[in-house]
Amino acid sequence: MDNEGYKKEINVKRHTMAHVLAAAIKEIYGDVKFGIGPAIDTGFYYDFDMPQNITPENFDEIEQKMKEIVNQNLDMVKEVVSKEQALEIFKDEPYKLELINELPENEEISIYHLGDKFDDLCRGPHVENTKFLRNVSFKLDRVNGAYWRGNEKNKMMQRVYVYCFENKDELKEQLRRVQEAMERDHRKLGKELGIFMYNDLVGKGLPIWLPNGFIVRRELNDYIMNKEIALGYKHVMTPSLGTVDLYKTSGHWDHYHDDMFPVMERDEEAYVLRPMNCPHHMMIYKNSLHSYKDLPLRIAEIANDFRFEASGSLCGIERTRAFTQNDSHIFCRPEQIKSEVENVIKLILDVYKDFGFKDYRFRLSLRDPENVEKYFGNDDLWEKSERELREILVETGAEFYEAKGEAAFYGPKIDVNVMSAIGHEVTLSTVQLDYQLPEKFELEYIDENNQKERPVVIHRAILGSLDRFTAFLIEETKGVFPTWLSPLQAKVIPINENCIAYAQGIDEKLKKQGIRVEVDARNESLSYRIREATKQKVPYILILGEKEVAEKVVSVRKRGGNETKSCSYEEFENMLLEEIKNKNIQ
Repeated sequence: MDNEGYKKEINVKRHTMAHVLAAAIKEIYGDVKFGIGPAIDTGFYYDFDMPQNITPENFDEIEQKMKEIVNQNLDMVKEVVSKEQALEIFKDEPYKLELINELPENEEISIYHLGDKFDDLCRGPHVENTKFLRNVSFKLDRVNGAYWRGNEKNKMMQRVYVYCFENKDELKEQLRRVQEAMERDHRKLGKELGIFMYNDLVGKGLPIWLPNGFIVRRELNDYIMNKEIALGYKHVMTPSLGTVDLYKTSGHWDHYHDDMFPVMERDEEAYVLRPMNCPHHMMIYKNSLHSYKDLPLRIAEIANDFRFEASGSLCGIERTRAFTQNDSHIFCRPEQIKSEVENVIKLILDVYKDFGFKDYRFRLSLRDPENVEKYFGNDDLWEKSERELREILVETGAEFYEAKGEAAFYGPKIDVNVMSAIGHEVTLSTVQLDYQLPEKFELEYIDENNQKERPVVIHRAILGSLDRFTAFLIEETKGVFPTWLSPLQAKVIPINENCIAYAQGIDEKLKKQGIRVEVDARNESLSYRIREATKQKVPYILILGEKEVAEKVVSVRKRGGNETKSCSYEEFENMLLEEIKNKNIQ
């Protein structure tokens, strides 16, 4: 069976198992109102409105009841009914009534009967009898709160998630992947490693970067800024807010104001926290007269932005309400588009090589031709822009696919999706072509014929959001950052009091070289201090005893190993500095 056939067959079984779950919940708890129960990639879920809270302690009982129902060889019988009949059948089910009343006229309404256990409003398809589910392997995963139909104004229901696969081996592999994901979860590791924290008194979605996290951010800032400087970018700093008129001019107000923080009115002016940086950079360009000889002009900024994301979508530092973008806008002539976009792609690939990213693909995000009112500009410009980006991708030999409806409102874009270690495809980098904002802000340059012309703007972000990039790195590395990026690069551990002075001397020498180092001379056992340094994922542990003091050497234990190697201090320092300089990936 091919993959599509397998997916279709297992989803039919998962959908049927959702009915089995609902029947089990009804039999165990009685007083339940039912929402919906679709199949998903790893199984299925069902939404319930009920007075009792389902907890993990109830999972075994529910699973046993589901197995009992499956083993009863119950028929799944489809019945087509009129709207009036459906309303009568589900008169005590408010969520089903809402769905029925929204159905278009003349649409077939079907009910599936799971023996005499459970009747549900459903289109199907399902297996004919529960005997076909006997070999299916399933396991209750979790219970989350979920607003009915995803609307925060609706009632909160209990959503029960269930893993469901064809056999035990597939379920076992899924549970292994889940365990791996839990071990890599950046929220868990971020807390353990002192990267970031949250506090409700500060606000949801507003991360506080702790000392270790700030070091990581600073290193990432310096890393990407140094690469940009070498490529001729000019860095700027602009305010974290702007007037409403600025965003009305750019067009962002019409498209994004629902995602912005509320307007602040002072001195008869209206301000908003900025959700993006392009309008500010347009004004920087407009501040000066430009000749064609000045172009391309590459403006870059490590900029703080703010978007009022729904509370349900917030996730650690992967999705926040306050974030920092590695942003840039390249102002160029039309004939420079190809070379500038190619250079951006080269920079992206250079960065991915430095970080060891190998599993990625490019997405050409296009306008939806059936919904053109969402986008600025005319058809000719859109077709020209999309054609130019497509040609660049083809000529560079990049693997890419096209996605209609994923373009920015002002132009098409190239997104780079990277596959994470836990199987999630994450968009890290983007390149966007824009003829619209130069028009809206009336940007100009003087061409070789002394005529005024409009520049083209290329929006690009290499690391994207530094917050999301850091979350991705944490999960990709399990918090084992390469040495150049590690908050603490070396830990010096003297064995006893007689070795403390020598350890402090090593500490001072390393700090003079800019190496992040600490001495752990606590009155704890050596094995305890080594374990603590290992938990902190420190790249190098220097263990100094009386032998090392006498011979003026250091004993070095590298992260991930149990062997200790003795060498001169100079040898260790040179090795460490070389590793940091070369941005080696471990």
